Amino acid sequence: MKSPKLLFIPLLSLCMSGCDMIDYHPYDSRISGPTDINNHNIEKIEANCKDKTVIRFVTMGDSQRWYDETVDFVNHLNQRDDIDFVIHGGDFSDFGVTDEFLWQRDIMNKLNVPYVGLIGNHDCIGTGEDTFRAVFGEPNFSFIAGRIKFVCLNTNAIEYDYSRPIPDFDFLASQLEERRDEYDCTVVSMHIRPFCFEFNNNVAQVFQYTIRQFPNLMFCTAAHEHHVFEANLFEDGVMYYMSDCMKNRCYYIFTITPDGYEREIAYY
Repeated sequence: MKSPKLLFIPLLSLCMSGCDMIDYHPYDSRISGPTDINNHNIEKIEANCKDKTVIRFVTMGDSQRWYDETVDFVNHLNQRDDIDFVIHGGDFSDFGVTDEFLWQRDIMNKLNVPYVGLIGNHDCIGTGEDTFRAVFGEPNFSFIAGRIKFVCLNTNAIEYDYSRPIPDFDFLASQLEERRDEYDCTVVSMHIRPFCFEFNNNVAQVFQYTIRQFPNLMFCTAAHEHHVFEANLFEDGVMYYMSDCMKNRCYYIFTITPDGYEREIAYY
C-alpha cells in the first residue's frame, strides 16, 4: 500500500495543472473570453453607419434560458444582409449566474453584425451586475448610428430597492449635449418600460419629460414582458415597442429613413 504522503504529490500536481477543471461558485464573476462587448461593437456600428441615411436595426431580448431559440435567432438573422446592428433588450441571464452571461455572449457573438446588450432585471441578481459590466460594459451608454443617437438605459429600479437613481437622470442630462452636433434624431432603449411594476413610476412622468428633450425623439424600445406590445404610453405621440422573449421566436426590425421609420416583426 502506497504511503498517503506519496499520493499527495501527484494529486497536487494534477490539481495545479488542471485549473480549468475547477468549477467556481456560480456567482464568481471572473470572466473568460471576450469582454467589454458593447464598446467594441459600438466602434463597429458607428464606423459602419457613418454617413448612412437609412439605418436598419433589430431589437430583441429576454434570451434567458432559451439557448436553442437564441441560436436559431442568430442563424435566422445571419441569412439577411440588410441589418446594421442588433440591440439585445436585456435579461441574458435568469439568475445572474456568470456562466449564463458567457453562454449567451458566445451565442450572440456569432452574429454577422455587431450588437449591444442592455442590462435586464434578472441580470442584476446576485453578482450579475458585476458580470454584466465585465462582459458588456456600463449599464447606461449611448452611441450614434448615422445621424441617430441611441440612448440605452438601466431602468431596473426594483432590483435596487429604489436606493439608487434608476433611471439615472444625471446620465440623461449629460447625454443631451454630448456629441450634439453629430445627431438629429433620438431613439431610447431600455429593458423595463414606464408603468411596469419594476420601473420607478414615481418618476415616470419626469422620465418622459426628460427624454422628450432629446432632438426629435422618434420612439422607445423595451423588452421584459415576454410578448410583443406597442403603446403610446403617455398619450404624447411617443410610441414604445416591446420585444418578445426568445421563447416565442420573433424580433423587431426597424428601418429609419429621412422621412421617418417603419417597423416589422420577423418570425423564425
